Amino acid sequence: MSQSDAPSAARVVVGVSGSPNSLVALRRAAEEARRRGAELWPVLAWEPPGGELAARRSPAPAITMDDWERLARERLLQALRDVFGGTDLGLPGQALIARGTPGGALVRIAGREDDLLVIGAGRHGRLHRALRPSVSRYCLARSTCPVLAVPPSPLESELTAVRRRTTWRLRLDTEHVWRELNVPFDA
Repeated sequence: MSQSDAPSAARVVVGVSGSPNSLVALRRAAEEARRRGAELWPVLAWEPPGGELAARRSPAPAITMDDWERLARERLLQALRDVFGGTDLGLPGQALIARGTPGGALVRIAGREDDLLVIGAGRHGRLHRALRPSVSRYCLARSTCPVLAVPPSPLESELTAVRRRTTWRLRLDTEHVWRELNVPFDA
């Protein structure tokens, strides 16, 4: 069998944005890639501010597009450092940045039947869902390969509550946090 006839390796494609949910999904994707003996493909999709139509109409120079692409690359590298301690994945595969909507780019890249698409499935309120379409819903509805939707970290809701309380300058209930973590609280 020639080199071109050899079947390509299975891939685990994971959407990365740098958010806490995407970092949890990246960790889970690395576990799945190790377990399956597959390549790991972290993908960060980006669009120009205002979308593609606004970018085409804008008189902004092409340098601005290069800057946005550079920022996307830096965000992907930072996410890899946050999860793996460096930019080396420790697995075969490659990290990609893709210009386009996140859902569309992920579905396009994870287009083979033996791929696994891993996405973070965050919990969002009605306002957030109305303003930003759900990437996870898009991928689940349109993907041709299996999709693994990873729930957010259990600490995410606690972190959100702490952020909300500090924004409103309310007292933090640390005893409640200790109870949730099943750690004895000594007052």
